[in-house]
Amino acid sequence: MKRIGVVLLNLGGPGSLDEVEPFLLNLFSDRDIIRLGPPFMQKFIARRIAAKRAPKSRESYRLIGGGSPLNRITSMLARDLEKKLEDRGDFRVDMAMRYWQPRPAETLEKMEVGRLEGLVALTLYPHYSRATTGSSLDDLRRELGVMAPELELAVVRSWPDHPGYIRNLAERVKRAAAPLAPGFSLIYSAHSLPQRFIAEGDPYVDDLKKTIAVLEAQTGIRGELCYQSRSGPVRWLAPSTPDLLTTLAAAGTRDVLILPISFVSDHVETLYEIDILYRDQARALGMSLTRVESLNDAPDFVDTLADLVNSVCVNKGWI
Repeated sequence: MKRIGVVLLNLGGPGSLDEVEPFLLNLFSDRDIIRLGPPFMQKFIARRIAAKRAPKSRESYRLIGGGSPLNRITSMLARDLEKKLEDRGDFRVDMAMRYWQPRPAETLEKMEVGRLEGLVALTLYPHYSRATTGSSLDDLRRELGVMAPELELAVVRSWPDHPGYIRNLAERVKRAAAPLAPGFSLIYSAHSLPQRFIAEGDPYVDDLKKTIAVLEAQTGIRGELCYQSRSGPVRWLAPSTPDLLTTLAAAGTRDVLILPISFVSDHVETLYEIDILYRDQARALGMSLTRVESLNDAPDFVDTLADLVNSVCVNKGWI
């Protein structure tokens, strides 16, 4: 059997309060995502922004336990996926984070990349954007070009309508909706992007709509798309999640079911923004807010990822 590496690509997150500011510095230093003045000023401006935002961000992480659970969840997902793939080939599964440890170089070294006969890059963002998957793939390819330039790379770029993924979501939406009174409103909250990304051809919104169309065909529940986690003085995708909550309350909605559609793992956007900020906002508006549980490292989600890896490896002739 060929020895195949699988790298799970994700954003990463600070594991402690002391790591918050360095994490923000890494994030704002990525010129492919945000351009802060001329190139030679990027790092300087990023350092100032990170220092200014760190106190507020630290408080957010303090309220969810003192750090992001993203690395821990992704590590468990990698372990379970490797076990799931045991009967399909000789697989080594690990993770690489874009803005925190482990970075691709560390992961590839740990995998003994020189001994691999193929490498799968599996994004944990179901919906492609150059701000997430695109940036992570560029980062991985840079290191691979240095460490193992001859190694063949197979990419799982996006999977917005994969049957297993849709089934995972549908089961959780139905379970969360069951105890709610008739007349509740379902909203799909996705991480926001500057509108210019979409104007320049980024397929992110189209991918989100693919998921929603197939999901609603299975659940029979119609919902509205909105966007969270926007910041800065640029024009962002609309409506924002807080704005949509205000609109729903004005229309008489009393129960809101929220699916964090662009996130598969719990992190600050689900545990703080949705579970604390938006729930408090909904309560102040006279509504209750219920969140659909994240996929995290649930066995049915591991099955979905295993199927994605299996399909790309079969197409490459590796298994």
